[in-house]
Amino acid sequence: MRRYRRTLITAALVAGMAGSTAGWAVGGAQRAVTGPPPGSAAWRADGSLGRALPDPATASPYEVAAFYATLTPAERRELTRRHPTVVGNLDGAPVGQRYEANDLAIRATHDPRFARLTEPGRQILAFDPRGRGQVAEVYGDLTADGHIAVVVPGADIDLNSFDRRRDPYGTPAGMAASLRKAAGGRIATVAWTGYTTPVGVGVDAAMGDLAVAGAERLTRFTQGLVAIGAGKPALFCHSYGSVVCGLAAKEVNARDIVAFGSPGMRANTVADLGTRARVWAAKDTTDWISKVPNVEFAGLGHGTDPADKAFGARRVPATSAHGHTGYFAPGTDSLDAFVDIARGRIRRDGPGPGTETAEAAEAAETSEAAETAEAYPAAAPGRPR
Repeated sequence: MRRYRRTLITAALVAGMAGSTAGWAVGGAQRAVTGPPPGSAAWRADGSLGRALPDPATASPYEVAAFYATLTPAERRELTRRHPTVVGNLDGAPVGQRYEANDLAIRATHDPRFARLTEPGRQILAFDPRGRGQVAEVYGDLTADGHIAVVVPGADIDLNSFDRRRDPYGTPAGMAASLRKAAGGRIATVAWTGYTTPVGVGVDAAMGDLAVAGAERLTRFTQGLVAIGAGKPALFCHSYGSVVCGLAAKEVNARDIVAFGSPGMRANTVADLGTRARVWAAKDTTDWISKVPNVEFAGLGHGTDPADKAFGARRVPATSAHGHTGYFAPGTDSLDAFVDIARGRIRRDGPGPGTETAEAAEAAETSEAAETAEAYPAAAPGRPR
């Protein structure tokens, strides 16, 4: 009975905060955009190479990478020209081909809302205008910068808002750019808005349906990074994005999973996540998410607070962060710690120089990369075709 009362309190708080949190409101139910990218039917029907192209709905990113390794540069360019909406969203395809394909796809929409994405220097790794739209943008060089961080956002983020200038450190683009700058450009970062997020703080935000769909897409995205030789990223999971990361944890290819401003990860403890990744949590004392009781009952709520000591996550300092979207603000202790995590500079007692070590993590990644190369030899970076 007590737990049921707490669940009702949660629902009431959700409704109350929706009216009191600046810029947020109760949103209607969202339908997750899932399945292969637009244009997949034409891609499957393309016989120009004299053989079947990998099915975007069923081929793994490793199989896609292996396929691309057999193509000539001219064949790659022709597929990009003929099928930009597929190539631009095809995990396992070469990064350069995806950037080029998405530039073509965005320009082909003739939609002024997306014109900013074609500005010089922007690297759009995914672009899907269906629904509220999904997008991923890269800062740096995925295959050369050594370490990768992927920002997984929470509610109210979509194709039109992922890089909004208002509240920049509350957007995946602002977080990714801030992290790369704080790291002195020594890591590549990705602003990943690759799933349908909840709108406002409503029923969708209190349930896990959208997170389930997002977890599947996030898992495939990280597999694609490994398949092209970019390696395992550190995931920085904000708010509802931490629910996505929690559900993906068992399958996702990640070195670290960082939950911040989290309502829960659909797990009672780190062990319940079933992941080999290091799990971290941050929550500042002024974050309104603390007002939401951490319960999970009849599909409502997301479980234990990852920042609770009992959950078992490594704690990230956040004493100088402010509010729900201040964790990546310049000069905060949370941002400093995030840089250390992204670069693998981990002590046993927390982020910082004098690692746990980065050498151990690197050795593990090297071993795993060797296993991947053995299983999918054509996908191994640098191998002759």
